Amino acid sequence: MTENEIGTIVVDGALKIHKALGPGLLEVVYEAILARQLEKSGLATQRQVMVPINFEGVSYDEGFRADIIVGGKVILELKSTETVHPVHKKQLLTYLKLTGLKLGYLLNFGEELMKNGITRIINGEIQS
Repeated sequence: MTENEIGTIVVDGALKIHKALGPGLLEVVYEAILARQLEKSGLATQRQVMVPINFEGVSYDEGFRADIIVGGKVILELKSTETVHPVHKKQLLTYLKLTGLKLGYLLNFGEELMKNGITRIINGEIQS
């Protein structure tokens, strides 16, 4: 499955969850439910994946934890906040660069309308 095909399933799942539950829950609640929805769609998910950072030949496990990695190809960074700040988008772009993955989604479940809380971020070209 391509990154774009995974992305379509992710967006559909996020919209479905937000429509049913609305905004205001903790991020971890949306994370657990979205991961389960994606698994029900046949996608492999990993939650809170430790991604080490390599700097000057040394690997640091204190890197970051990706909220969800889908199919080994797409990173999901979830928020449940009133406002997404530019730093949140930069954070996801850095995650993509560190992992070498091409596509990520910043999903803010705190928005009144979920469609306003979806940001697609690309690291390089995506092959369809």
